[in-house]
Amino acid sequence: MDGQLIAFTGVAAGMIALPGADFAVVVRNALDSRRAGVATAIGVAGGLLVHTALAVAGLAAVLVAVPALFGAVQLLGGAYLLYLGGRALLALRRRPAAAGGEHATGPDAAPDGAGPAARLGTAQGLRQGFLTNALNPKAPVLFLSLLPQFVPADQPALPRTLLLATMIVVMALVWFPAVALLVDRLGGWLRRPKVSRALEAATGFLLTALGGILLVEVVLA
Repeated sequence: MDGQLIAFTGVAAGMIALPGADFAVVVRNALDSRRAGVATAIGVAGGLLVHTALAVAGLAAVLVAVPALFGAVQLLGGAYLLYLGGRALLALRRRPAAAGGEHATGPDAAPDGAGPAARLGTAQGLRQGFLTNALNPKAPVLFLSLLPQFVPADQPALPRTLLLATMIVVMALVWFPAVALLVDRLGGWLRRPKVSRALEAATGFLLTALGGILLVEVVLA
């Protein structure tokens, strides 16, 4: 039995399941609709595919070795998270605060009570999930340092690294859609005005905080 592969499975699963920007975006969009949540989840996995492919190709090392390039990616990532967080907080202002029940709370309801036409589209969900993950500047560093640790010295590096990268993407394709479906399954409760406002506020503040941290790191670098 491959002990290193088992260990990598545990490390990768914990890394993917750890709540962060990806998790927040998937939850927020899943509250909008099941389709938007699943699309966002697939977009996140697509972003991970980019990072793992770069790590396998060795291009992540270039990103790490060129501070200006790394800083540019960090600046874009931080700005995008601030944008998503700002949108969430603006949506919070439009969301009804009272639990009067005048707005629809089913899976077809828009978060601001505007009806189905205001719901997030599949393409928007894919784009938000992909960009949230792909513009994470810490991911190339993580994969570049993580993957080689689980490549045995007596095995060719490329096939093994490809296997590890594939495992990460597959785990993401299982975990994030599962989160989206769970949020949708609990939608009747989660879409209650008070609960949905609390979730909108939490995801908005989390995304804003993560984006702010990235931008501060660029300034202080």
